[in-house]
Amino acid sequence: MHLDESITAITNVRILDPVTETVSEPQSIQISGDRISSISAAIDESDSSIDAGGAIAIPGLIDCHVHVLANTADLGRLGDESPAYLTASAINTMQGALRRGFTTLRDAGGADFGLARAAAEQLFLAPRLFFGGKALSQTGGHADMRGPGTSIVDQHQCCPHIGTVCDGVDEVRKAARMQLRTGADHIKIMLSGGVASPTDRIDSTQFSDEEIRAAVEEAAASNRYVLGHAYTARAINRGLKLGVRSIEHGNLLDDESIRLFTENDAFLVPTLVTYERLKAEGVRHGLPRASADKVDSVLYAGLKALEAADQGGVNIAYGSDLLGDMWKWQSKEFEIRSQVQSAGAVLRSATTVAARLLNQEGELGIIREGAQADIVLLNANPLDDIAVLAEPQNSVRHVLSRGGLVRA
Repeated sequence: MHLDESITAITNVRILDPVTETVSEPQSIQISGDRISSISAAIDESDSSIDAGGAIAIPGLIDCHVHVLANTADLGRLGDESPAYLTASAINTMQGALRRGFTTLRDAGGADFGLARAAAEQLFLAPRLFFGGKALSQTGGHADMRGPGTSIVDQHQCCPHIGTVCDGVDEVRKAARMQLRTGADHIKIMLSGGVASPTDRIDSTQFSDEEIRAAVEEAAASNRYVLGHAYTARAINRGLKLGVRSIEHGNLLDDESIRLFTENDAFLVPTLVTYERLKAEGVRHGLPRASADKVDSVLYAGLKALEAADQGGVNIAYGSDLLGDMWKWQSKEFEIRSQVQSAGAVLRSATTVAARLLNQEGELGIIREGAQADIVLLNANPLDDIAVLAEPQNSVRHVLSRGGLVRA
């Protein structure tokens, strides 16, 4: 897989605007380096241009909840793996996402500064990677992968656990600062129990108010933000009141949650596809049986929560959260959401809304002069049926990343 960096224009292309939900007449997109230099009706074809043949161009897609190092659903096993092995696995995972049209990924636990730097320097072809390092977990929290009889946890920076265990305000501050000093784009904190962790309950709350405030303060001091793993309304609402900007999953939110999301201009990142796949094939891909038994408690509530959030005007970004070989279902989230959201709303979740969450508004998630030249050419109009994006093997004609054409 490589990048053809000689592309200077895309001609005869119809540009889809996710905000206005309109599709233009055929136009030309001029590219200079990794940016869109101009958009016009003029057609100036050359050997370095692509004739789109009337195809529809959408902005490169953004997945705001991934774990690129998680090559198995048995997250507790990751800490015993070779970082070199997991990096090689992550390259395949990230390139698969790029082929599906995802030109930007936000890692929600595990990816570090080295992987992000390698992707940025294009040591291997990959989507843009926004990383947070290790997620912060209390003892017995969602990123504490020890069984009940295990006492020691490896906290080494290069040990590929998805999280680090910290207790008390001082430890939380230090853990947050450790991630931020490596250049982390965000801090992930566990606000409730989860499916993949061995010793917590879905309905538990995690960290004290003071500990959560400490993480939020440290992120804000570095002009970064906190994303919080949370399922129950109690955990979600605590996090939003204490300054968490992005709630991951949120399957059991309530009316107060919706009010707090809108009042704080916070973001919800549902990850519905992962529960469907964990239910269907999680054990086969390494999910421990005890974790599999937790899936039902969040699986069936997720779609209802998404519908309520959509109707309540919440900022909703795209997330998948798939593990191991289940990554191949990344695009199916589009189809699942279409049951309760309009095509335009789902598309915005993976473009303009996601870009705003990443503080990349105007840079990513949009096709306009001066923006990054991350573009996906489609055979069909996703506004007519967003489910076409769920089958990228049929709908995606070309992917441009950083102004270059992605070639297999």
